[in-house]
Amino acid sequence: MALALSSFNSLEKGFDQGSSLVMIQPHTGFSLGFPLTKIIIKELKDNPAKMKQLVLSNLVNVPDQVRSFVEITELYIDSFMLSPLRYRHPWGVLWGNISRGNACVAGDALHPMTPDIGQGGCSALEDGVVLARGINSNIMELVEEVVIVGAGIAGLATSLGLHRLGIRSLVLESSAGLRVTGFALSTWTNAWRALDAVGVGHSLRQQHGFLDGLVASSTVVSKPGKQISFKVKGTIGDHEVRCVRRKLLLEALEKELPDDTIRYSSKVVSIEESGYLKLVHLADDTIIKTKVLIGCDGVNSVVARFIGFKKPAFAGRSAIRGYADFKVNHGFGSKFLQLGGKGVRSGFLPCDDTTIYWFFTYFPTGQDKELEDNPTEMKQFVLSKLGNVAEHVRTSVELTELDSITSSPLRFRHPWEVLWGNISKGNVTVAGDALHPMTPDIGQGGCAALEDGVVLARCLAEALKKELNVEGKEREREEYKRVEMGLKKYAAERRWRSFELISTAYIVGAIQQSDGKIMNILRDTILAKFLAGLLLKKADFDCGKLNIS
Repeated sequence: MALALSSFNSLEKGFDQGSSLVMIQPHTGFSLGFPLTKIIIKELKDNPAKMKQLVLSNLVNVPDQVRSFVEITELYIDSFMLSPLRYRHPWGVLWGNISRGNACVAGDALHPMTPDIGQGGCSALEDGVVLARGINSNIMELVEEVVIVGAGIAGLATSLGLHRLGIRSLVLESSAGLRVTGFALSTWTNAWRALDAVGVGHSLRQQHGFLDGLVASSTVVSKPGKQISFKVKGTIGDHEVRCVRRKLLLEALEKELPDDTIRYSSKVVSIEESGYLKLVHLADDTIIKTKVLIGCDGVNSVVARFIGFKKPAFAGRSAIRGYADFKVNHGFGSKFLQLGGKGVRSGFLPCDDTTIYWFFTYFPTGQDKELEDNPTEMKQFVLSKLGNVAEHVRTSVELTELDSITSSPLRFRHPWEVLWGNISKGNVTVAGDALHPMTPDIGQGGCAALEDGVVLARCLAEALKKELNVEGKEREREEYKRVEMGLKKYAAERRWRSFELISTAYIVGAIQQSDGKIMNILRDTILAKFLAGLLLKKADFDCGKLNIS
């Protein structure tokens, strides 16, 4: 319970005690108002016991409940407060300056008042809404160069690429902080080339171990697993594979951006045309004008819908993902272990010597849908379906904390949509999962998002950095046309690559997770090494540097 004493005669309704007036505030508060001299105030200050006795001595002929409010108040400084009541003369507000130039005041700085009608905090809240509305209506006149929706891998990679090329962007993120859903991701050769292009590859290598190969095994057939080495050369250099923690990746990208780049708790609800600009409407009624709009807002992208993409399709499978910390050496070495059999598929990737990222994909039934909101049942389900596996594999799941396991349906964009649809529309485009949501069967979702970021930043910078020799409306029109051409160039570079990755991932997943007898035999005997080799083949790609001509 908190107790407040005030050196002012209160006019609130209460129990009349002659020279004192008791005010009752239901549930948590109790206030007592009566005249106090400066000497008494000095004696009472920072002395909870004396405050308590003073109040009790002035409480006579009152209900027992009222006295008990004071009696049960503990003798802590933060349970008592003694302060003089101050107010601003009303004419000071009426005739004075509430604002001056680009400065103004609100709350108690504007209208300190006595607490007799309980409106001090209420009016401060009113001030906040009115002030924000007034400021926003004027700041609306400011136009952002580039707005990126979503602070995921694609969004931050694009923003950092633009920053490296001298172009500021504003990133709008709907959540209150960085999104780390998924725990970790496999980063293949193509991803490391993109990370090096934006300048964060070196720091991430220090935190994650190199994977030197893959072992693909069946949990049904008792045969040695097919092995493929990652220590091979591709067409443009050595291969490099690591499993990177998503949190560390996003933090590495964010760390390199200016402090005011990301705006959190900013959910985009709609987009509107406004001449050569786009108006981005947020859930809090804020409206932001921008010359370029980039959607990196995931599989449920608002921006993708705006440019004409349909909602991604359900692949018929779901994935459970987890992250386990052994605290000691996990025993997997530096190999990516992939297991399959009886309609399920799983993978275990070391992030370093003590931590493992794992995934488990399956065909859900009506009953299995309940798993998505129950981590305990998720874990038991995976353990029951793993089949004949090594002890350290099973331990990976058993050690996974309940807040480090998640489940979600697998979705993908039909490849022909990417091939024939609009990847860009005027000064709007999409990247990452907003462009090419794919099943995780070749581990290229996050890698392709990093490629997108580099290519998009390069193409957009080429358009925005060129000098314009016109002014006014003609300048706006010319700038719009250049942005449009830059985004079309990006779309052309990413169209076939996105089509190829989505298609390959879907086909590989269908083969690896098939439960048919003939397909099982083909997969476990003939196709295993070929499918594993596809992972390296699709990773043998270079998105290029950030250099622009």
